[in-house]
Amino acid sequence: MHPMVRIVDLDALGRNIQRIRSRIPEGTGLMAVVKADAYGHGSIPCARRVLREGASALCVATIEEGLELRRAGLTPMILVLGVSHGRDVLRAGAEAGLTLTVCDPDHVLEIRHAAEGLDGPVSVHLKLDTGMNRLGVSSPEARDCVVHAIQETQGLVLLKGAYSHFADADGPSIHSSMDQLDLFRKLLRGLPAGILRHIANSAAIERLMPEAAFDMVRAGISMYGYSPTGLEQHLEMVMTWETEITFIKDLPAGARIGYGLTCTLSRSATVATVRCGYGDGYHRLSGEHAHVLVKGKKCPVLGRICMDQMMVDVTGLNVRAGERVILMGAESGEKIDAQDLADWACTIPYEVLLSATGRVPRVWKGKE
Repeated sequence: MHPMVRIVDLDALGRNIQRIRSRIPEGTGLMAVVKADAYGHGSIPCARRVLREGASALCVATIEEGLELRRAGLTPMILVLGVSHGRDVLRAGAEAGLTLTVCDPDHVLEIRHAAEGLDGPVSVHLKLDTGMNRLGVSSPEARDCVVHAIQETQGLVLLKGAYSHFADADGPSIHSSMDQLDLFRKLLRGLPAGILRHIANSAAIERLMPEAAFDMVRAGISMYGYSPTGLEQHLEMVMTWETEITFIKDLPAGARIGYGLTCTLSRSATVATVRCGYGDGYHRLSGEHAHVLVKGKKCPVLGRICMDQMMVDVTGLNVRAGERVILMGAESGEKIDAQDLADWACTIPYEVLLSATGRVPRVWKGKE
């Protein structure tokens, strides 16, 4: 195995899916969010596993991401959450049977032109803006304009669903989310019967069931082991990150460490140089607060994170060069997860999961 590696546990992913499904009302479908390479976990192996666990659809951010899944042989509905333009891109998405998001009549017309000459129609979902103010129509008048434009395509574009997105379902209050639900219901009332309706994200699955269930829910960060609300206590970390010690030295009290000499030892210490830095995607801002696991013990990082290395206090541990170091994971009852890394870097676990660079290989264990 590579000396530094991310390990993705597909069996843990499967167990998370089962926990999520236990919160969803019977008869409500599960759409798995595998955009951004499945939050850094690998879109194809993760998509295969979640479909095996009962997810009925996938969603991605771009047509290109959807095409990658189709090339891997995945055949379920794939919803593209973002809006794409350009005839070649739209036609490729249409030919692959991707379900596209529409927000305005001009975009419907663009999709219609791209679909001319194809064997079948292009399926679309209408994005309803209920308060996020990112994409979508927010009034009955704007909604009706898009629906009319779809009808004018004479079957080249078919409205198969409508959806929205919660802006603050993971916040301290559910009031704004309930307001969004009210507007969602109002905007749905003017749409054709029988289309697929969905609004719930991971946070809403944890907090707003069954009110926000509708026909389908979209699970994202919770699949990968992180509860956006803190209410779900039994999710499992899917990705771990390991590396190794490359050098060890004993330093006296008063020794200064790292760029800027920001760390001064208050006592003598055994200091290990660890193979990982911000060039691998480990956030530089973490350095003043971070810990790693060595032999099941939390060891503090000393000084600033370098591009390729970091220094760690391993005093009292019998370690050697080549010793395994856990940057994110669990050992002997201790755990460091993406939330810890995010707290140290003043960011969110989503960014941590996506931060590893191309020189940190991934391996998958468990069944796809």
